[in-house]
Amino acid sequence: MSVMPVLQLGNPVLREKSSLVADPTAREIHDLVRDLADTLAHWRAQTGYGRGIASPQLGELKRVIFLQLPGAEPWPLINPEIVERSAEKIIVWDACLSFLSIFMQVERHRRITVRYQSLNGETCEVEAGDERDLSELLQHEIDHLDGILAIDRVLDMKTICTREEFEKRYRDTSPYAVAQATIKN
Repeated sequence: MSVMPVLQLGNPVLREKSSLVADPTAREIHDLVRDLADTLAHWRAQTGYGRGIASPQLGELKRVIFLQLPGAEPWPLINPEIVERSAEKIIVWDACLSFLSIFMQVERHRRITVRYQSLNGETCEVEAGDERDLSELLQHEIDHLDGILAIDRVLDMKTICTREEFEKRYRDTSPYAVAQATIKN
């Protein structure tokens, strides 16, 4: 198991843009995906949070993200890019493994289409929307690849709150409630 430290808010690497991966089938990319998976699993087990992680959070400036949705297969996305966005937007609670003590409301597109490569180099597309809160999750993780953090997208500074306040007041109506229930079972 390769649990890596997650870079925290203030680390300048989180603000850098990631490079395209030339060969998604390369061993180093498979190793990176394993590190992302192991690190995300560790954080989820420790905190009850974490549905996705991006390689810059491990200090690797490569366009790689990894998702692990409750009850779903592990999902690495290489060179993901948003190729279509709905005009309709939504306001969601957001947090990040790079600053897990802070929650805030951000605005995201309700629906997006993402083009990416699989670990075998196949080009794929996924349409993401409200189901499983996939649209907002993909936007969050792809932002990491461009050096953008959720806190940069905060709608109203008054929505910023600590994790403790979020859990008392808002968690039951957020996507994190599903993840927490899954972990307890």
